[in-house]
Amino acid sequence: MPLRRRDFLATTAILIGGSIGARARVLSGRLPWEPNAGVPPDQVKPGPWLYFTGPEAEMVEALADRIIPPDPETPGGKDSGCAVFIDRQLVGPYGRQEGLYMRPPFLRGTKEQGPQDEAGPAQKYRKGLAALEAYCKGGADSRSFVALTAERQDEILKGLESSSLKLVDADGQAFFEMVLKDVQQGFFADPIYGGNRDMASWRMIGFPGARYDYRDWVGRHNERYPHPPVSITGRVDWTPRKS
Repeated sequence: MPLRRRDFLATTAILIGGSIGARARVLSGRLPWEPNAGVPPDQVKPGPWLYFTGPEAEMVEALADRIIPPDPETPGGKDSGCAVFIDRQLVGPYGRQEGLYMRPPFLRGTKEQGPQDEAGPAQKYRKGLAALEAYCKGGADSRSFVALTAERQDEILKGLESSSLKLVDADGQAFFEMVLKDVQQGFFADPIYGGNRDMASWRMIGFPGARYDYRDWVGRHNERYPHPPVSITGRVDWTPRKS
């Protein structure tokens, strides 16, 4: 007698259900997952600069503080660790241009086409910072960028953004756009990458971070999320203290 479709589906459901039931476990007193059970990125550790020289790092910190100025409630780009974030990115895949086609000919393309030149972010930072410093010291200011007033720094950055200020041996506008993007990423990225220190930016905007479930709040508009944010590495108060 041929097997009917209904019987076949019922038998299949029993087999699937049995196989699932055989793998089921009863958990009590703990969550059904372990911290860092996947392959999380390496956590950035405090320490010396890995790519920037000391003067370069000071310039990037000054740039970060003008792009994201501090206020009484939230630290600026410098104290949020944006320069640390960029420094660590430049010694990693981003700075090495991993995954990009890097063979000639190198032609200038549109922004939509992405990077089209041989020099990567690491080289562009070194060249751009040197060109910016040369402009500041060689012009009417005769001082390093970090020694200028905040107002003068803003004037220079606005000139770079609008392309009205030209740098020697570097595309000032492209350099500014790269720094702007990287500082923004460092400010809002997970703290595991070195920026967003103490999840300051997430606290500012009420972002929950890497919490495993906040579906109850998805539809609650114009209400501030009441719980503290969570990084990929968790929260400090979740880490058991060793006796």
